[in-house]
Amino acid sequence: MGHLTNGALSHGWSYLHPLQVGGFIIVPEDAPLPLGAHIPLIMGKKGAFGSGEHETTASCLEELERIPGLTGMRGLDLGSGTGILAIAAVQLGAASVVAVDIDPNAAASCAANVRLNGVADRVFTVCGELASVGRALYDLLMANIYADIHLALAGEMVARVRSGGWLLLSGIPLQDKFDVQRRFASLGCVQTDLRIMEDYVTLVMRKA
Repeated sequence: MGHLTNGALSHGWSYLHPLQVGGFIIVPEDAPLPLGAHIPLIMGKKGAFGSGEHETTASCLEELERIPGLTGMRGLDLGSGTGILAIAAVQLGAASVVAVDIDPNAAASCAANVRLNGVADRVFTVCGELASVGRALYDLLMANIYADIHLALAGEMVARVRSGGWLLLSGIPLQDKFDVQRRFASLGCVQTDLRIMEDYVTLVMRKA
């Protein structure tokens, strides 16, 4: 497989107007910011790899809002694509997020979106693999990636999360749900939420 980003997310914009997802409003870069209480996420229209429409991305945004104590957390977004989850996390109060993707185009898209949202001091884009971010521990790991990469990297992913920290996992086809659940449970993670969608599932787990 070429990169960490879920291929299901690799599409451009199919809409021209702001899109509401949970407490967020996703806004194309050339559209005016709408008035209201929703948190804006500005996305460059040239970027692919997850603009917020896909059910996995939307579910992750909604689940992010439900993670308790997000304020002040240090996060890692693995297979970050456009960086939408990393940007959303800091907009919800996370102190910082490292956004890593092996695809140079995805990393460039992420860096551009970080600048558009004015969060370059809190979201740090890395083009590379999980090993590129070193051995630091994080309070939150987000990964919207292929199921086989979840399974292959599960040990390394869990090792990057502090005890009591959170894992937000998506991009998992329905038929792979049990394998991914079992793999992370074997590494000491406890499932706290499960969202079953049309074709995919999103898991929220906590490292014991």
